[in-house]
Amino acid sequence: MTKLRVAVIFGGRSGEHEVSLASARSVMAAMDREKYEVIPVGITRQGSWIVGQDPLSALLREDLTDTRFATILADPQRPGLWVDSAEGSRSGVRRYVLTQLAEVDVVFPVLHGTFGEDGTLQGLLELAGIPYVGAGVLCSSLAMDKIAFKDVAVTHGLRVADYLWLTRRQWRSQSEAWLEQVEARLGYPVFVKPANLGSSVGISKCQCRAELEAGITEAARYDRRILVERAVPDAREIEVSVLGNEDVEVSIPGEIIPSREFYDYAAKYLDEGDRASQLLIPAPLEPQVREEVQTLAEEAYRAIDGAGMARVDFLLSAKTGELFINEINTIPGFTSISMYPKLWEASGLAYPELIDRLIALALERFAENASSERIFRPQGM
Repeated sequence: MTKLRVAVIFGGRSGEHEVSLASARSVMAAMDREKYEVIPVGITRQGSWIVGQDPLSALLREDLTDTRFATILADPQRPGLWVDSAEGSRSGVRRYVLTQLAEVDVVFPVLHGTFGEDGTLQGLLELAGIPYVGAGVLCSSLAMDKIAFKDVAVTHGLRVADYLWLTRRQWRSQSEAWLEQVEARLGYPVFVKPANLGSSVGISKCQCRAELEAGITEAARYDRRILVERAVPDAREIEVSVLGNEDVEVSIPGEIIPSREFYDYAAKYLDEGDRASQLLIPAPLEPQVREEVQTLAEEAYRAIDGAGMARVDFLLSAKTGELFINEINTIPGFTSISMYPKLWEASGLAYPELIDRLIALALERFAENASSERIFRPQGM
């Protein structure tokens, strides 16, 4: 049997670089080597693409000695993975004398956050004419931008927590006016978030003006657009996994019991042992609430033209019973403790089979898109 050549891309110019490495390690370990020839491709924090014997370890060590610079060209006539000349790599000078390293049948992006999950990498792969796992350009960019996603959700009649947004420039020039606007419209407590980051990087829960000012300043470190949203009272964090292109499957829901006041970066990835956050699978929900979560997850997925996979996150108010869509992650965490694969495992789909399904969906979507005519020639010309 001919093996599929799968380039697994990880790392990246993102605040979620380390999380990406952990996810990629799990993905590559689960891939059946009888079916796939795995080609690991790392991206440094500075954005350089590297290949070699073990680029994942090279990124962890931050030592690129045994690696070579690589790239994918935005040219479908020159497909696959290309590397710099050996001389250029050894000297550290980027000469861009490229030779083809390997043809690639499909790319599996395991990049979280900016320059990977936001449509930028997906755009490159579309230009290159290479199939890839997960959502397309439009869906990726909409899901990555928390403000844009909320705008789309509202348009489709999906309930989200009340919110407003501002830019970094507006904050620096009119901070007092924005503080007053947040207090008048949303009150306290509120959450402040960078529009385009994941893993709760840069997020603050604010109970007063001093905390709000600090929270907006912190979020502005990571993005030029800042989201401020009203906190859902006594919120329970419910998550569900989605799989598919046009034929969509939804997993059983799970619930997160954060080890801290909310599910921030430390609660997700750093707290261990007795301090670790708890994952409840399945989530203890009434049947009608469970069905509502699954239905709304599919509606949100379709609203942004989801493809391949996503994890849809909800906030359920234990005080009012209201259910709010929080966000969609188009490249959810794939670590050994991540909710996305765990929910599918509990729904009857084991991790290696999930990988198989995602790769098959990537090829299916590529074939569907390839059937569209791209060149129009008027009759008589």
